[in-house]
Amino acid sequence: KRENIQDERIAGYIEILNRKALRLKQLTEDLVEASKISSGNIVLNLEPLNLTELLNQAVGEFSDRLEEKKLQIIFDGSDVAGMIYADSRRMWRIIENLFQNICKYALEGTRVYLEMKVEGGRVTASLKNISDRPMNLKGEELSERFIRGDASRTTEGSGLGLYIAKNLTQAQHGEFQIQLDGDLFKIILDFPEYERPSQEETAV
Repeated sequence: KRENIQDERIAGYIEILNRKALRLKQLTEDLVEASKISSGNIVLNLEPLNLTELLNQAVGEFSDRLEEKKLQIIFDGSDVAGMIYADSRRMWRIIENLFQNICKYALEGTRVYLEMKVEGGRVTASLKNISDRPMNLKGEELSERFIRGDASRTTEGSGLGLYIAKNLTQAQHGEFQIQLDGDLFKIILDFPEYERPSQEETAV
């Protein structure tokens, strides 16, 4: 690639090889991370964290990619204080994976629904979108290693995104659920609500 070859045919082959090499690099990194998480070989820096703020940040960061596919975000509960006790970097990886999944597989020109709720000591975030292809798998199968909604594997992705998101959620004492209803794809994240210690507890 550094030789600046002028032959268009050869340059085309080089570009394909470069693209495949980058995908292989990403797959390798994802596989290493997935193995560490599933074996419990990760260090978590747990702290009070506003999950709603992370979701709002993701909406902003992915706005260009969402606009490219004409996806409209409807966020119900964007001002809810969804406080949890988690690792901010790991939580961002979860949300990033979920939004990447939406950008890859949501049907163009449809709406994406986000919802934040705090009830009964639980913080629940849900993401719903319409799939751009028939879902021929069960929800739980989609969060296993190397499983993707597109059986043809013609799109980018390692098939590890949801697997990593699920295991990172569970490592932080959360619950991760996928629900499929026809072409409707829904992911639910559920965490214990973080409650600040009272002054008495802090003093003790």
